[in-house]
Amino acid sequence: MQGKLRLFSHFFYALLGFILPVLIVYGQDQAGFISIDCGLAANSSYNEPKTGVFYVSDTTFLDNITGESKLLLPEHRDGYLRQVWNLRYFPEGIRNCYTINIISSTKYLIRATFFYGDYDGQHKAPVFDLHLGANYWDTVKSNNTIKEIIHVPLQNYIHICLVNTGFGTPYISAIELRPLGTTVYKTQMGSLALFNRLDTGSITNKTYMYNDDVHDRWWYPYSYNGWTQLSTSLTIDSATSENPYQLPSIVMSTAATPKNENASLYIGWTPPDSNTEYYVYMHFAEVESLPANQPRLLSITWNGKPFYRPFSPAYLSSFTVFTQGPLTGGLHNFSISQVGNSTLPPIINAFEIYTVIEFLQEETNQEEVDTMKKIKSTYGVKKNWQGDPCAPQQYVWAGLNCSYDGYDSPRINSLDLSNNNLTGLVPDFLSRLPNLKVLNLENNKLTGSVPVGLIQKANGGLLLLSLCENQNLTAPVSCGSKEKKKNKNNFVVPVVASVVGTLVLLLLTAAAVCWGLTRRRKQGRLHEQCLS
Repeated sequence: MQGKLRLFSHFFYALLGFILPVLIVYGQDQAGFISIDCGLAANSSYNEPKTGVFYVSDTTFLDNITGESKLLLPEHRDGYLRQVWNLRYFPEGIRNCYTINIISSTKYLIRATFFYGDYDGQHKAPVFDLHLGANYWDTVKSNNTIKEIIHVPLQNYIHICLVNTGFGTPYISAIELRPLGTTVYKTQMGSLALFNRLDTGSITNKTYMYNDDVHDRWWYPYSYNGWTQLSTSLTIDSATSENPYQLPSIVMSTAATPKNENASLYIGWTPPDSNTEYYVYMHFAEVESLPANQPRLLSITWNGKPFYRPFSPAYLSSFTVFTQGPLTGGLHNFSISQVGNSTLPPIINAFEIYTVIEFLQEETNQEEVDTMKKIKSTYGVKKNWQGDPCAPQQYVWAGLNCSYDGYDSPRINSLDLSNNNLTGLVPDFLSRLPNLKVLNLENNKLTGSVPVGLIQKANGGLLLLSLCENQNLTAPVSCGSKEKKKNKNNFVVPVVASVVGTLVLLLLTAAAVCWGLTRRRKQGRLHEQCLS
């Protein structure tokens, strides 16, 4: 098998229902699974009939329930998995995001599915960008595709965003998150985007997923005309301490081997960019009970160089060979050969290839994000407040100014909520934005007193706080202009309130001096100067 391997050619295998086992046992644990059917009616849920995976509507993961839902026509959904029957498209806004609560620092397999199904009758799928949090993930540009990545979020939530780039309306069919163990799919840095995951030697031509795979990895069948298949009906032990990958027995129970017993197995591809970094995982298990005088000893090379020491796959037990660091170059050729006193040809049961994506831009400080969420929920703000508040910089939330220091976490330094018809009290949590220098709440319908924390920051010269044109709000000083003085309840707290007291004292002293002078002198000119 040489040439470029592509995931897209296997898409329909994954979604076509008839290639999956009909009998499903629902009892297998789905702990930690998050399965979202985008476009499903609010408050709806179901178990997918063929996989048993439990799906819920996407409405609780959307801000203000943006976008429009669409049920595909019967001819575009019959025979396909239930989670792609609906989709949600976003005709308005540049960036539309899902917010999904997760466990921070947990390794997740994240999968986004896009099944066009000619939902708009245009016969041409749109092209748009997919973002994970504050960073570009990939571009969606085919009729039907799956984007999958293994990623460790540092916050207790993730944002999956669709960005309109001017080439059609973004849409999405499903979002799935699956927790993984900490000891698998390690990288020196970055996340792992799926390039291909293949079940070699398949004798069923089926795509396997949950519940055959406890982590719901999708294994696409692959065969090559120079290969033949070996198989066993016995269970392959894949949950050993030596192999934490928990590979599905149904996948590992078949293996590919060359038809020519003296030949090698080849896996190769040419990357579009020689700087792209790859991680490769090769999975082996002996499926034949071999006599002692017929050993199977394998050797693996990469581009002609030794890749892994000679080894014999264990009988009915999974073993994984993987890259210790990223591979780069203009060509990748793996050769699996028999070596030494081996009397049997090489085998391979399955393999995975991933590309490295480095998400350099950190997201906004989580405490500040939590505060902005409280502001949004308290006031019911309907602005374009989706995804990360500050990043990427071109999609900063309306009314915010943020400070940036390279790729470090942005900080919020200015918040303008003026003219938003806000009602209720000024919440104390506004004082929990530590880098906030400007807060404008003018021309709303706020009531009550100003929180002490905000007053203290303003009095200390740390915050410019604007509160004018709030009819029922009380504060320590007036706005200052003649027009605003007509309403005693309109206020601005200046940067340094103590300066106001000093100015008042000086004015009173000057008035007293002027009054004394006017009593002793009758000149109208001096009197006019004092009044001016």
